[in-house]
Amino acid sequence: MLHFEDFTPGRRFEYLPRHMETAEIVAFAREFDPQPMHMDEEAGKSSILGGLAASGWHTSSVGMRMMIDAFLANSTSQGSPGIEFMDWKKPVLAGDTLYGFSLVLDARALRSRQGVGMVRFRNEILNQTGETVAVSECPIMFRMREATR
Repeated sequence: MLHFEDFTPGRRFEYLPRHMETAEIVAFAREFDPQPMHMDEEAGKSSILGGLAASGWHTSSVGMRMMIDAFLANSTSQGSPGIEFMDWKKPVLAGDTLYGFSLVLDARALRSRQGVGMVRFRNEILNQTGETVAVSECPIMFRMREATR
């Protein structure tokens, strides 16, 4: 179980690869972002995105799952107060394989909550050719080891 003390600046958590399937992209779009370039192959090809493209929100959701699998599920996470920024740099197209990482930028104990610290991460998602498709930074709160004894 990872505690606040385990998140030292510079520590990097690698994401497992995730293949983006056409059906998954269309299903997410139908439910949450029903724009033509996310739901129809021809509309995607004729758009500036160059093909059936995942919604940026879908890419971010996949990134969240990657974070869960990489370290959050095995941690004392207490949630996040929000995202500092999110940038969708390149389209994620059907057939792309995504991977990436979370990098600890800094960590500090919270004065307002005994036994809890705040860790700030930079999260990057890349495609199979190594191009960065999404970047975000966010703080996450974790319980300290002493607080769980």
